[in-house]
Amino acid sequence: MPEIRSKAEAARSKKAPYGEDIDLTAYKRGVSIYGEDPNLERLSDEEKSHVLEVGIDVAKVDRTGSFFLKSHSPIQCTVGQDGVELLPIAEALKKYDGLEKYWWQAVDVGSDKYTAQAEIALHSGYFLRVKAGTQACFPIQACLYLSEEGISQNLHNIVIAEEGAEVHIITGCTTAPHLKKGLHIGVTEVYVEKRATVTSTMLHNWGEEIVVRPRTAVWVEEGGTYMSNYVCLKPAKSVQMYPSVRLKGENAVARLNTILVASKGAVLDVGGKVSLEAKGAKAEMISRTITTGGKIISRGMLVGQVQNIKAHLECSGLILSDEGQIHAIPELDGWVSGVEMSHEAAVGKISQEEIEYLMARGLTEQEATAIIVRGFLNVKMEGLPAELRQEIERMIVENEESFL
Repeated sequence: MPEIRSKAEAARSKKAPYGEDIDLTAYKRGVSIYGEDPNLERLSDEEKSHVLEVGIDVAKVDRTGSFFLKSHSPIQCTVGQDGVELLPIAEALKKYDGLEKYWWQAVDVGSDKYTAQAEIALHSGYFLRVKAGTQACFPIQACLYLSEEGISQNLHNIVIAEEGAEVHIITGCTTAPHLKKGLHIGVTEVYVEKRATVTSTMLHNWGEEIVVRPRTAVWVEEGGTYMSNYVCLKPAKSVQMYPSVRLKGENAVARLNTILVASKGAVLDVGGKVSLEAKGAKAEMISRTITTGGKIISRGMLVGQVQNIKAHLECSGLILSDEGQIHAIPELDGWVSGVEMSHEAAVGKISQEEIEYLMARGLTEQEATAIIVRGFLNVKMEGLPAELRQEIERMIVENEESFL
């Protein structure tokens, strides 16, 4: 589509309206091409263990479908249920004549140089469609894997849940175990039709010099529900994401949960915006952030455009190091009378009284601190399968030492 490409070309040098700017030319575009590996047999045991940490089960146990992108190559794309379609994005564009109804409709290709890069130098991505009335029996998993040092990975994903459909997507974003430098740009457009439900759980485990630039937008129609769970506990150099959700239909619902830990040297600029555009729409945004030396900017915006909507925003942060910084920016934007929106934000340190209370019951100071941190990060995430909930809890426990 010439008009899309022209708009992208015009935005090639356009900085994002917020956050740290990145030199795109510092990353390689040419990488190895990997052939299909439907059962991921060519992954090493170390790699299989590594991707399991972000919820990707190479055995595909209790998974309706599986997509695995290795650098620029879609090496696995399988699905095992009628009514669920999963394709590499290049195949979907060819099959559906450019996906004109969805391609760059929710996300503006001219937003900044990262969206422009995803169009001009697109590498891959996935297309997921759950047909009307279909309930995916198990989650769909998608692994976005950087396997080569210093490369750029530019993706565009399309998710469509047709009327009455239900699906849970587990996205595991990670690098090869010993890889340090790289750039991940991921555009994702999600379309939730009438009375459909989409749950998205994203687990990040990047290298210390990885730069991450997701650009996500979601449209939710009448009676639809979108739930997002985002967890990033491991080091990353720079993450900048601000998903936008439009509740376009009456009684549409959005719930966004975020758990972040920023280690020394990291800059995590993460938040989200929900626009409530129809009567009866409801939204909830909850973030829990911890810095052990890095900088966190926690953004959140609720926009009430019509009467009879309800929304709540909560940002809470713990500073566990004098070198750390948390900047919470909660915003409410009401356009008419009759909106009901609220927010609360808190940034501080662990209460000494709480530590002493637990120590008086026989715990060491470190054990007491660990329990408090674990409880702080215990956000109720709806729609998670039991094994994924356990995996997130395990990740929190395993990373306690780095928190402290």
